[in-house]
Amino acid sequence: MVGPAAQREAVAHLQASFGLSERRACSLIGVDRTTIRYRSCRPDDAALRGRLRELAHKRRRFGYRRLFVLLRREGETAGLNRVYRLYREEGLTVRKRQARRRAVGTRAPILVEAKANARWSLSSDTEIYEIRRHPVLRRLKREPAGEPPPDPAGDSCAP
Repeated sequence: MVGPAAQREAVAHLQASFGLSERRACSLIGVDRTTIRYRSCRPDDAALRGRLRELAHKRRRFGYRRLFVLLRREGETAGLNRVYRLYREEGLTVRKRQARRRAVGTRAPILVEAKANARWSLSSDTEIYEIRRHPVLRRLKREPAGEPPPDPAGDSCAP
């Protein structure tokens, strides 16, 4: 048996179906008789459940701890563990934020000159006229062996 409620049902079934005494049914199942006779004295949670569900729907981004604070301000005497248990039993969760909007459309392909011995690097340069920062792929000039080095006055990162 999994829990006391299932054990109580099993004992009640044996008593009703086979006419066994409580003592005999408990010994067959292997349950203590006090477990079968126990009656919970926990107060009814219906009002608290309803208020908790109402607050959770009104304030979707609040978790059980912040809802507990709101309930305390209203005069509720229930403890945090009890609020957490009811929060879980009601299946309440904090709503996820919506994802940021993605850029729509296609990006223009990079026009590239394919040359032998070309070296590429990725830099985070931004052009003056652009609003958003984005990485720029630039070709660094590298002269093959045997050729003179580039002019120092010239741009070494020409596209």
